[in-house]
Amino acid sequence: MTDKKQSIFSILQRIGHSFLFPAAILPIAGLLLGIGASFTNPQMISSYGIEWLVGGGTFLNFILTVIKNTGEIVFANLPIIFAMSVALGMAKQEKGVATISSAIAFLIMHKTISTLLLISGKLNSANILEGTLGMVCGIQTLEMGVFAGMLIGLIVAWLHNRFYKIKLPDWIAFFGGVRFVPIISAFFSIAAGTLMFFIWPYIQQGVYSLGYFVTQSKYAGTFVYGIIERALIPFGLHHVFYMPFWQTGLGGTAVIDGNYIVGAMNIFFAELASPNTVKFSVNATRFMAGKFPFMMFGLPAASFAMYRCAKNNKKKVVGSLLFSAALVAIITGVTEPIEFTFLFVAPALYAAHCVFAGLSFMLMHMLKVCVGMTFSGGIIELLLYGIIPGNSKTNWVAIIPVGICYATIYYFCFKFAIKKFNLMTPGREEDEIESKLYTKKDFEVTKENFSEIIIEGLGGKKNIEYLDSCATRLRVKVINGGIIDSNLIKQSGSLGIIQKENNIQIIYGPKVTVIKSELEEYLNQN
Repeated sequence: MTDKKQSIFSILQRIGHSFLFPAAILPIAGLLLGIGASFTNPQMISSYGIEWLVGGGTFLNFILTVIKNTGEIVFANLPIIFAMSVALGMAKQEKGVATISSAIAFLIMHKTISTLLLISGKLNSANILEGTLGMVCGIQTLEMGVFAGMLIGLIVAWLHNRFYKIKLPDWIAFFGGVRFVPIISAFFSIAAGTLMFFIWPYIQQGVYSLGYFVTQSKYAGTFVYGIIERALIPFGLHHVFYMPFWQTGLGGTAVIDGNYIVGAMNIFFAELASPNTVKFSVNATRFMAGKFPFMMFGLPAASFAMYRCAKNNKKKVVGSLLFSAALVAIITGVTEPIEFTFLFVAPALYAAHCVFAGLSFMLMHMLKVCVGMTFSGGIIELLLYGIIPGNSKTNWVAIIPVGICYATIYYFCFKFAIKKFNLMTPGREEDEIESKLYTKKDFEVTKENFSEIIIEGLGGKKNIEYLDSCATRLRVKVINGGIIDSNLIKQSGSLGIIQKENNIQIIYGPKVTVIKSELEEYLNQN
């Protein structure tokens, strides 16, 4: 039973990690769309009196229109991007084959559905429910959103991992190995499309009903959403939780400029691109706006509290570390480096942080703050999706007083708890930390031995079954979790280590992608 739970946990982690591939492009797409849509919006141009600069027919208007449309095309094609991303993230080897196979399978599935709709007479039926149909990559088909991408990505990844090394009889040996993957995926995608033709309308109705329930729960539902989203951070499963709200009917539906839109993020960006938007939908941004107060104000204040509580002889070193983490949180909204500094030494503080996060989401909902986001709640996204569109549309000004209150609460709560319970936050450790096996001198990290230290701490090359990374963590599946040496791994500068049986997460912060590449090079050496 334990092995089964471990396997499910590992799969969920990898699925959540695969969501980070589209999440990596969304900030850039959102940046393009945010700037382009804002400065080509006739209402904004008229309000600021800048027709001479960016009005219709000007050179800048031409450039900004191109920028807006290039951003829009990414959001319009998220389903197929998700299909390729999930296959890429879930494939163990030969990831490129899995990725292209998922794109082919995605198109075949939707063409199958479209053909069945045409044959059955439902394609142009007046009785079909509003929003059931949509255009996907030029194919009129059932509106499945990113669920279709996730489904195909998982199917293709499973087929790929099972068959990419298959050996066929000599007379058809050419179609063996990786060439077999797109072939078998095509047949499975036809079957999937046929199945979805019959059951998706019922699934769609159920999903929208659940979204309706969450919406009707109003502030209480938003509060619970915020708590769960933060509580899943330590397990790396938060992407699995929030992405359906952002990208599917769970996050609501809306008709914008005659187009039926599903998903909180998609609704926000459709409204951002529309010249007819008077105020953004609070029912969509309720799943996003709550991050700004605790990411830009609360956690940086917690960092300052940890700095103030550090020993005097360690404040200089700790100060630079915490200041950098706080600055990253304020600018970009990446908060894991701060969260993991107190998660392990003070779980109760993290529990309180989750409650504060839930309250932040609820307060933003109550105050009708309509600021969206693509990645996280930093000042860059506040500027693009709150300040530039205007307070009349977003009510972004309300974030400031709430944020100041959050900074005050986080600072005093953290300072009190650290001193009252003598928590070993950065800079409060003993001056001399004895290690039975290793010393800092023994494992002085250099460019040459950095990867060696990590691999040795993970039990050696032969103990590593799977290696990948997300935005801030190295994710490793090992054969024997009992030989992991956490003390040695910590010498590499990790912010924390999470181990669940044979699944290991090592937190390094945003530099983790470089670390992963270096480790892969080291592992591939003879």
